[in-house]
Amino acid sequence: MQGANQARGDAPATELNGQDLRIGIVQARFNAAITQTMAQACTAELLALGVAAKHIRHLTVPGALELPVALLALADSGEHDALIAIGCVIRGETYHFELVANQSAAGIMRVTLDHQLPVVNAVLTVEDEAQALARADVKGREAAHVAVEMANLLEDLT
Repeated sequence: MQGANQARGDAPATELNGQDLRIGIVQARFNAAITQTMAQACTAELLALGVAAKHIRHLTVPGALELPVALLALADSGEHDALIAIGCVIRGETYHFELVANQSAAGIMRVTLDHQLPVVNAVLTVEDEAQALARADVKGREAAHVAVEMANLLEDLT
C-alpha cells in the first residue's frame, strides 16, 4: 500500500491533508495493550495530518470478529469519509487464529466494497506478543495515512 509505505518513508512523500475529513476508528479490546497503542498512534497521526479531534469518532468492540458490524453501522450512518479497523490476532495452537484473521478481514473488505468507503484494515496478525508490540505504533500511524490518502482519493474521483 502506498500510504503505508509513506508512513515508513519507503515511497515518495505525498502531501496528505486531513482537514475537513471525518474519520471513524473501531478498536477491538482483545489484546488491549496492543490495540490501545495502535489507537493512540493512529489518533495522534490523524491529528498531525490535520483531522480535527472533534471529527474523530472512536468506538471499541470486544474482539476482531466484532469489528465488521460496528464498521457497517458507521458506514451506514454516512457521517465518515474513512474508517479504520484496529485489532490484534496472535497465533495460538489451534485453527482459531486463521478463522478470526480471515473472517475479520473478509468482513472489513465487505464494508469497504459495499459502501465504496475506505475502511483501513489495521488488524495485526502475528505469531506472538513481541511481534505485535514491535509493530503496534507503526501500524497505527500507517492506518491514519492510508485513511487520509484514500478519503482524499475517493473525494477526487467523485
